[in-house]
Amino acid sequence: MGNSAKPRTYQSYGAWIWALRDSLQTEQLLRHDLPRHDVSKVICSLCETEQDVQQNCSSCGVCMGKYFCSKCKFFDDDLSKKQYHCDECGICRTGGEENFFHCKRCRCCYSKVMEDKHRCVEGAMHHNCPVCFEYLFDSTRDITVLRCGHTMHLQCTKDMGLHNRYTCPVCSKSICDMSNMWKKLDEEVAAYPMPKVYEDKMS
Repeated sequence: MGNSAKPRTYQSYGAWIWALRDSLQTEQLLRHDLPRHDVSKVICSLCETEQDVQQNCSSCGVCMGKYFCSKCKFFDDDLSKKQYHCDECGICRTGGEENFFHCKRCRCCYSKVMEDKHRCVEGAMHHNCPVCFEYLFDSTRDITVLRCGHTMHLQCTKDMGLHNRYTCPVCSKSICDMSNMWKKLDEEVAAYPMPKVYEDKMS
């Protein structure tokens, strides 16, 4: 889920769109942020006609983006991402509108697979990832919803597993089914009875 810039056939006031080329390959601190909602005019790079923000040039007719969102002032040529605009999120997302639903309590879009299964957490993605601290709501990286309802980047969850961390960084609840592990620990404890001298001791 997220946004990307398309620097091909138009320019905008406040910033030259072409300066955003390959922005995802640029170090994050050096990226140029475009307040796209504030853009009111664009200039066609082919015929240099200044005009209102629209999908096709009013003069030469060139298509500025196969996907165009008039609300986000967002253009993109890669339709394989299945972009759609969510009015309640207020941004464009990817993955196909038919595959997602907007949870009003969590205030974000989730896969329809989770519609009747996820645990609601107020503003679930309106915060930073508890591992890498990147803001989750408009992140372009894959996000996972934990059993407890908290959210974080999928890759960060995998990285935690590499360090044997299987609890939510926010609430410390298990992020996966640990029943087999608890069973093994119980068996381990049962295999070594408490010495009688310590049986009545309380820690």
